[in-house]
Amino acid sequence: METAKNIVNYVSETVQQAGATASKEVNKDVAKDSNVDVSTRATAAKDALFDKKDEKVHEAQADVHKEAAQH
Repeated sequence: METAKNIVNYVSETVQQAGATASKEVNKDVAKDSNVDVSTRATAAKDALFDKKDEKVHEAQADVHKEAAQH
């Protein structure tokens, strides 16, 4: 039962990581777009940093669940 729970948590974290990665990339593109006003670009850059943090957190948590499921 615990293995199944870890697998589900691993998949959930992997999906959340993918979402954070996608959001980070969109925000990076907005931050680099010279056709967008400066405040929007600054906000997008800040959001990209938070997305990167979330991406790494979900990646680490997925690794923990994956490791636990293998034992």
